[in-house]
Amino acid sequence: MTTELPLADARRHTITLAASPKGAAICRRIARRQLTVWGLNSTHTEPYYSALLIVAELAANAITHGRVPGRGFELHLALTTTARRGTTLRIAISDPRGDRSPVLPTIHTPNAQSGRGLTLIDALCDRWGTIPRHPNAKTVWAELDLATTHDSPDAT
Repeated sequence: MTTELPLADARRHTITLAASPKGAAICRRIARRQLTVWGLNSTHTEPYYSALLIVAELAANAITHGRVPGRGFELHLALTTTARRGTTLRIAISDPRGDRSPVLPTIHTPNAQSGRGLTLIDALCDRWGTIPRHPNAKTVWAELDLATTHDSPDAT
């Protein structure tokens, strides 16, 4: 049985999910579907796959480090166009735990089982950061600048 997932308008999508492994899986599936609807899987394949990895890492962090019993986390996707940057994909995940702001780790031990997610996000996106949310929550966001068709090396 396949469950249809709701999609947002053409430029923004926001949904609240359970702070559980199942909620994180649904988050990844919704992001994949929304980015496909926006055409990123065919026009911007590298940012598409980078975005999916970023969503996966941020969702995992939200359910692992930002979890508060009885409260979910929020996924927000947006495509914006400005004269300065062109088209930008913004991925944001908000969790209800504002007492911890993520910090980019600087030292990794070779056998560590965790601690590389933000390093991966930093390598994949153009910008990322955190925003405190009222009353005691936070949003971690990442942005990917999408090349326009005339910027593409294959364009003629």
